[in-house]
Amino acid sequence: MSDFTSGFWSLYIGVITVASIVACGVFLKMYTTRRLAPGEKVDTTGHVWDEDLKEWNNPLPNWWRWLFWITLWFSAGYLILFPGLGSFPGVLGWGQTQQYDEEVASADKQYGPIFAKFAKEPIPAVAASAEARQMGERLFLTYCAQCHGSNAKGARGFPNLADSDWQWGGEPEAIAASILNGRVAAMPAWTQLSADQTKDVANYVLSLAGRTHDSLRAQRGREVFQQNCVACHGADGKGNPALGGRNLTANVWLYGGSESAIIETVSKGRNGQMPAFKEFLGEAKVHLLAAYVWGLSNSGGGAKPAAAAK
Repeated sequence: MSDFTSGFWSLYIGVITVASIVACGVFLKMYTTRRLAPGEKVDTTGHVWDEDLKEWNNPLPNWWRWLFWITLWFSAGYLILFPGLGSFPGVLGWGQTQQYDEEVASADKQYGPIFAKFAKEPIPAVAASAEARQMGERLFLTYCAQCHGSNAKGARGFPNLADSDWQWGGEPEAIAASILNGRVAAMPAWTQLSADQTKDVANYVLSLAGRTHDSLRAQRGREVFQQNCVACHGADGKGNPALGGRNLTANVWLYGGSESAIIETVSKGRNGQMPAFKEFLGEAKVHLLAAYVWGLSNSGGGAKPAAAAK
């Protein structure tokens, strides 16, 4: 956004805000200056509903007027002290970014040495520490549970982290790399395949996982699989962690393992993204978080806490 555009909208918001407060004050003043003369009767506004329901033109109650005035004064004072009038920062200079930075700095000063201590240890050793697991669990619930669930068992489109199946590898270093740098997984849509070929290859995939399938279609689908899918999933269907190719023999399904779900995956493709947390959390926190996730899985050698056990 250009400086001119930014300045225009800042001025626009400021003028609209101030004008609204002033207009409310003027409106309130107009309806509070009139006083009934002695013996004067209150008239109606002329509005009538249901033949005999009339609206009386009574002055506003004093308590209501004063509450309204207090609200307007408070609004004006707030906008002078704090941000609210476009780009005007307020005379106190307070800002959300500043407050966030101060809170982060305070937390780093208090907890930084603890994270640094665990950062020097290998992930399996960190996963075996009760203190580290508690800290890792809090990090997980704060930053990871939205996608992977509070029990880390995932949901449709979000991997289960509490089993032994890993799309990008379950070694401690691979898990840390996934959290630090994120992952982008893309399954292309095989639109060049006919509906029959897609159904055949879906049945072959079902056979790889030991699921109920049509054996004749699976036999035909094997050839289609070898021609189109082995680059990512391997000739034996056991995947390729270096490319993020899933192991199709594990009977673990990110988008469902029914014939119709597999057909949809093959014909329409899938796209998933794991965000990178290196800049947001830093390597020390990611190290501890990776140890917690590694401990949740079967590859963690039983280091998982009881609360996360399957």
